[in-house]
Parts: sequence; C-alpha cells; structure tokens
Amino acid sequence: MSRLDSFIRRMEAQRACLDAAVPALANVPGPVLELGLGNGRTYDHLREIMPDRRIFVFERKVAAHPDCIPPNEDLFTGDFRDTLPGAMSRIGAKAALVHADYGAGTPDYVTGMSDFLAETLTDMVAPGGWVVSDYPIEGNGWQALPLPDGIRPNRYFIRQA
Repeated sequence: MSRLDSFIRRMEAQRACLDAAVPALANVPGPVLELGLGNGRTYDHLREIMPDRRIFVFERKVAAHPDCIPPNEDLFTGDFRDTLPGAMSRIGAKAALVHADYGAGTPDYVTGMSDFLAETLTDMVAPGGWVVSDYPIEGNGWQALPLPDGIRPNRYFIRQA
C-alpha cells in the first residue's frame, strides 16, 4: 500500500472514531483534550462536531494553519511530558474525550509516549470518557471498544475509562 493510501485510511479511521464519540459521549461531561495539533485539521473537525465542548490543545511547537490555532487560554505549548502533568489545575475538569495523534516518532518514542500517556491520562479522563488514538494507550482500568464499521483493526484505537 502506498504511503498516500495509508494516510487516507488513517484519516478516515480517525474521523470515523471521532464522529462515533459524539453520540457516545453525549452524557459524559467534560472538555476535549487534543494531543498534537499538527496543522490543525483535527482540531478544526472537533470544533465542528463538538461545538459545545471546550477543547484544550497540547502541541510541542505550533505550526498550524492560522484559522486552526486555539485561543492562548486553551493551548499548552511544549512536550506532552512537560505540559500534561499539572494541566488539570488549568483545565478544571476531567475530559470526556482525549484524542492523541503522536505517531510521528521512532518505535521507541511511540512506545515510551504510549506508556507515559497511559499513566498520565488515567487521572485526566472522566468515567465513561474515551481516549481515541493512533497507537494503543492502555490506561489502568480502561477497556478497548470496537472500531466503527469499515475500520480495520489496529488502524486506530478507542479506549473507554
């Protein structure tokens, strides 16, 4: 499969998982955490499908399209390992949804980040909340949920707290 085809399938899986979160989380209170802004496409999509939720964004270095940069009060800039610990004091409530897209590194980076996120996010996700990610994050007590129809296993991951 070409890298373009793989990218398209990953984006289709991402969109399907995030869209499935909207009705599933309708009764779960809390904001959204977007881990990895990139050029802002997913953040823009989240604003559209969850207009009543506050979205906090974590990004190492902002380089997004100008229309897709969150307000400063909703943006944490720096490495996740530095910005996530202690972020709850600013966020104020556990998240209904966390979307984590961090797979741009080496296999060692991805494994280390998955482990860090599993440990850190466990206390940041509301009961019943979802963690949707490009790599599996195995938080304490979380359960794997089935992917939306048409999405191949291991293309994207949904965990419920």
